[in-house]
Amino acid sequence: MTESHFLPDDGTQATRYPLLAQPQVALSGPIDQAMYASFREQLANAPREGTLVVSLSTLGGDPEVARLMGDEIRLLRDYSGREILFLGKVAVYSAGATFMAAFPADKRFLTRGTRIMIHERQIQSTVELSGPLKMQVASLKAKLHEIEESVRIEEEGFRNIIAGSRVPFDDVQARAPANWYIEAEEARSLGLVLDII
Repeated sequence: MTESHFLPDDGTQATRYPLLAQPQVALSGPIDQAMYASFREQLANAPREGTLVVSLSTLGGDPEVARLMGDEIRLLRDYSGREILFLGKVAVYSAGATFMAAFPADKRFLTRGTRIMIHERQIQSTVELSGPLKMQVASLKAKLHEIEESVRIEEEGFRNIIAGSRVPFDDVQARAPANWYIEAEEARSLGLVLDII
């Protein structure tokens, strides 16, 4: 990756985006079923028209819940035609980046000092072999298929998060295994977000 040239923060960005001051959906904490329930409730209570702002601060959580929330954002955008903005605050780690990927790059914002963290999906699993040999082959193949499908989902997520940015797919693949932390200014410079407030 070539060296990025960060744009200076002139301190006036907040006045350019007054809608970001009061997100209608404000999410914080681990991405899990409790956050999903809060997300659905806040979405149901949000105004039905006009720009919708969703803010998030998280150290991560369940990537499938993040994908589910992202799919709901995509469907809302596709069926209503509404403008929906993402505002990352403080930390947008792991599954938080997965959720952010549901928003086009030009609809993403970060607050000053926020970090994004992108990493590979994790697995913790023990395979126990016991019983007829043919059954072990089937068990091992099933586990391999689970891992292969998870890798495909991971690659889809990487492609979604870099879509519209200046980050090549090979770069995100190379940096994700070591937990890629991206400061707000770098994220803006790379085109992963539109601006910083």
